[in-house]
Amino acid sequence: MEYLWVKLLHILSSTLLFGTGIGSAFYLLCVVLRRDVKVVAQVARVVVLADWLFTATTAIAQPLTGWYLARLMQIPFSTPWLMGSLVLYAIAIACWLPVVRLQMLMRDDAQASALAGLPLSPAFKRYFTLWFVLGFPALGAFLAIFWLMVFKPS
Repeated sequence: MEYLWVKLLHILSSTLLFGTGIGSAFYLLCVVLRRDVKVVAQVARVVVLADWLFTATTAIAQPLTGWYLARLMQIPFSTPWLMGSLVLYAIAIACWLPVVRLQMLMRDDAQASALAGLPLSPAFKRYFTLWFVLGFPALGAFLAIFWLMVFKPS
């Protein structure tokens, strides 16, 4: 029974982690492309909040519940699919950490531009481009982790 509860927590936290990430990215991308500075400032503020509330907490829960599941099931960390998942998770988190900072910079920059009645700054556009680019390896890593978790290749 303990295994099933931990597995449920692991699945729910992975769903929340992935869903918040892709949902926030899609929403911010859509409003940035519309170029309404006030809306960008509002959405960027909410995206940063969602990142701290949902992404950060589930990013911590994932390795903890995964470790506990592996321990309960007596699966060595050297098992290829598990090792691959850990490497991919490290890649995804390595992309996410700078994304958090970039989102805060975009939030602050958009807010300043909105208050001044100016368009989004060149700095905002640089932050956004890097944020956008970092999303691809993170997305690919998370999709590959889901594949590994389901198929567990040897």
